[in-house]
Amino acid sequence: MLKKKIRESSWYSNTVAICIGVVLFVLLWRFPDIWSGICTFVGFFKPLIIGCVIAYIVNPLTNFLARLFRRIKNEKARRIIANALAFIIVFLFLGFAIVLLVPQLIASVETFVENLNEYVVSFSSMLESWGLSRNMFGLESLIDSSENLIKTVSDYIIDNMDSILSASASAGKGLIQWVLGLILSIYLIGEKSKLKAGTKRLLKAVISDDKYQSICEILNKCDNIFNRYIVFSLIDAMIVGGVNAIFMAAFRMEYIGLISFIIAVANLIPDFGPIIGTVLAAFIILMVNPMHALIFIICCLLLQTCDTYIIKPYLFGNSLGISGLWILIGVVVGGNMFGMIGILFAIPCVAVLDFIYETYIITSLERRDKKIDDNQKCPGDRSGK
Repeated sequence: MLKKKIRESSWYSNTVAICIGVVLFVLLWRFPDIWSGICTFVGFFKPLIIGCVIAYIVNPLTNFLARLFRRIKNEKARRIIANALAFIIVFLFLGFAIVLLVPQLIASVETFVENLNEYVVSFSSMLESWGLSRNMFGLESLIDSSENLIKTVSDYIIDNMDSILSASASAGKGLIQWVLGLILSIYLIGEKSKLKAGTKRLLKAVISDDKYQSICEILNKCDNIFNRYIVFSLIDAMIVGGVNAIFMAAFRMEYIGLISFIIAVANLIPDFGPIIGTVLAAFIILMVNPMHALIFIICCLLLQTCDTYIIKPYLFGNSLGISGLWILIGVVVGGNMFGMIGILFAIPCVAVLDFIYETYIITSLERRDKKIDDNQKCPGDRSGK
């Protein structure tokens, strides 16, 4: 009774409002320090987070392999075989990518260094044919310095040794975290059934049955959105990479494997990925054959148009149903907060938030407004009687 009187008093609501305002002011005033502390704390669990992401991406493959081996009656043995084969496929893919990328990338850089003078001279000749001076673009100094390119690069390395060592240490630390995350993902996939059973027991113990069913519906919908996005994004990337390889083989271009791999991986990144992949791949081809680079850009424009209006709508079936503005906002925010992982998972996260907003938040607010309207009408109806 005393608590009810206190809550109904005017000073209570004013005090709560003032406290909330003070907390918000402190949070906004010290937001950089607070966010830095949160990022530092989350960084301690980065290998675990990476492991969860890898396990979640590999999980659809393990489920598919488990269905292939459904004739095996022992469920535990079937799961072990499916998990082992899934990670063997992942390791083979990573090994194939490294063997494919590194030699061709080194060869393309060597070709670029050897032909740099020829590229600059041909480009300056083209500018002169258009009536432009090559001094406008600094090509005179580039021609002179390109003869001593190795010395220039070595001097730059010596002058910036501290920055290079710091970047190398950071890259090595990141690589170790990804390796640890990959190892953790193997354990997470193996213990998936136990983790799910433990989570269900915890939820049933702390919440009511109605809320448990609602949470399960939300989680199942979210899981469906993420799985659909991951599977069909990988299928779309393989289709785009394969068609790109066929185009390049038809025109007898160089570095078919390297370029097709870059295009396929870049296609996984929403919005900006295909543009970045096309520019990077065209630059590599430009090192060898400028005409092939022009043909490649035209082919990529046609391929990305078909992918946007034919392949992706067919695969996804417009099931996500979110606008391009929210996708762009999700990509920018996700990239700033979580880097590449945030960019890759921006679209399904936005789709999940849109689903929760439309299905639960809006519905709950509409029910509340309807209940308030009904309560306001009832006294009037009774007085009229």
